[in-house]
Amino acid sequence: MKKLALLTFTAALTACSGPAEQTGSSSQTTTQKTTTTHFDMYLGGTDVGDMDITRTGNKIDIDYGFSNNGRGASSTETIILSDNDIPLSWSVEGKTVFGNATQENFSVSGNTATWQSKAESGEAGFDGEPVYIAQNGSPFSEYLYALPLLNNNLTQYPALPSGNITLSKKQDLTLSATGGEMKATLYAIGGISMNPSYFIIDENKALVGLVSPRTAIVKPEIAGDEARLRELTAQLNAQRYKDIASRYLHDYEKPVRINNVRIFEPQSLSLSEPKSVVITGNTITAIEAVSAAPSDDEVTIEGNGGTLVAGLYEMHGHMSDNDALLNVLAGVTSVRDMGNEVDILQGITDNIANGILVGPRIAKSGFIEGKSPFSNSTGELAASEDEAVELVRKYAGMDDYIQIKIYSSVNPEWVPAMAKEAHENGLRVAGHIPAFAKADEMIAAGYNEITHINQLMLGWVLDRKEDTRTLFRITGMKRFTDLDLNSDQVNHTLTLMKENNIALDPTTVIHEHAMTSRNGTVSPGVVDYIDHMPLSSQRAAKVAMLNVADEAEDKAYKDAYAKIVTTLKKMHENGILLVPGTDMGGAFRLHRELELFQQFGMTPAEALKRGSRDMAVYMGHDDKLGSIETGKLADFFLIPGNPVKDLKAIKTIAMVVADGRILFPDEVYPEFGITPFTTLPEVKGE
Repeated sequence: MKKLALLTFTAALTACSGPAEQTGSSSQTTTQKTTTTHFDMYLGGTDVGDMDITRTGNKIDIDYGFSNNGRGASSTETIILSDNDIPLSWSVEGKTVFGNATQENFSVSGNTATWQSKAESGEAGFDGEPVYIAQNGSPFSEYLYALPLLNNNLTQYPALPSGNITLSKKQDLTLSATGGEMKATLYAIGGISMNPSYFIIDENKALVGLVSPRTAIVKPEIAGDEARLRELTAQLNAQRYKDIASRYLHDYEKPVRINNVRIFEPQSLSLSEPKSVVITGNTITAIEAVSAAPSDDEVTIEGNGGTLVAGLYEMHGHMSDNDALLNVLAGVTSVRDMGNEVDILQGITDNIANGILVGPRIAKSGFIEGKSPFSNSTGELAASEDEAVELVRKYAGMDDYIQIKIYSSVNPEWVPAMAKEAHENGLRVAGHIPAFAKADEMIAAGYNEITHINQLMLGWVLDRKEDTRTLFRITGMKRFTDLDLNSDQVNHTLTLMKENNIALDPTTVIHEHAMTSRNGTVSPGVVDYIDHMPLSSQRAAKVAMLNVADEAEDKAYKDAYAKIVTTLKKMHENGILLVPGTDMGGAFRLHRELELFQQFGMTPAEALKRGSRDMAVYMGHDDKLGSIETGKLADFFLIPGNPVKDLKAIKTIAMVVADGRILFPDEVYPEFGITPFTTLPEVKGE
């Protein structure tokens, strides 16, 4: 069986074989008929894993896993259901996408339910009704959560540890199954995480598939429909966000004056005196003195002495419908997508352009990966230099692609030809350091930017034969602890980067999470906002990314992360451009990335400038974006505090203007189960 999985998908999808048989209690399961149902898992159309559901009466055993990009998760589970399909016992053992061991147990004794995992424990009264939400459950879980609602024709049902599960029917389907057509129904289940998940049942209420725009877990007999089903969920997501936009977007017919605000001026790294900013359509048309009284000819939004900041850039995104709106609400109005399926990304950008989806401005990177046992299923795969060069040409012929991104399984010998073709077509070259190569060689081959700090540093500590296509590119970072940052090889690489204007996209925040998060403790990158997030996010924040075996390994990872910070500080001091990206969805995570840039020697104002104007300059957008000036596009956000004194102020946003369209985040956040952060500005003259 293919083991391993994508962490984000494990939190979002579902699977099983059908409702509980009503013929016996849990004590009778050994006398019942045993059946096994198999599911295949597809990621971007590629078969990457399996899930087997074995059922004996009210006992369910699950064997699940998938492999992608040299890593992933796997699990085995045993669940005992009541005759009403409510879990009475649930055990899970396995590992997460980056190898963190998972072990979870839930049980009911009398009128008390108890649960224990490596990240949390708890107990609650149990009267036979609530459904336990497993923290480490396989995709099967969400179908299981839906069973009480399906069986009783309900739209809401109580959950443990808290909250309510919701269920809504979306569409009746006719599927092209092996042996003939299959009648089925698509449902959305919500209340568990920030966004709904989708599953499909047949006429007997048995699960036949679960889908998202990128991923599908389906029975083999409907595998031919997996792409169509993924597209259907993309349409459903788009409709959901269109509905949200229709309720919360403020498009005013009159000019809008944001009154009594101080403007962050990145050129001087300071705040202006109190002013008012006028926008007409999507353009800043005036910056004037504070208005004493509102005009009938304008809509006035009171800034109450807060700060306006130009929209931020997330420089390492992998965009989805779900990420798009959350980034804008966090003041991230521009995103560089670092790799995606062409059709998925095109659908997102089309929906944003057509006003269906609220999202950032997106610059695209053409993802090119080599074919190997460890290939990433994202983007396009090449088996030869000729194929790789042809993919460069393909991306060059598409709209909005600014660069190619080279991934770990690409043969390093292909890179000079790929880079030459890219540069001749006006594309930049960025990416991982391919396996068995060094950063110096990729700089010589034509790179403009290196992606991830570990990709750079591993070349200083690994033997050339060691394979970074696997999880070793993460676990191997422990060797950073003994790295001499004053060695000739380190200084030589940094000199090459400076002399050739090679930028680095360090994605510091994901390395902080990987190397310092521990089971049972809130991850340091989320402490400032996690209490506002839904329960699922709060629970996830206490789950480590990596498996840490003992105290020695704990110290090694933390010391290695400290060495990463020291390396980035040296790079900044040497004039190497560090670009802020997260590889974690952006939004709140980008705020943390900028906060970490202060550890490299930047002041709060310098870090904020790096995330706004510096990136507009780097991307060639500074004539329209990156600062709040008359004639530029209206991409900015309002915060009550002063980010020049304390960068944490950007984490509390009262208003966002994206391409002239106004959103008040705290109106929207409850749609995602997020508790508001601040009060709404006063609006006059609507």
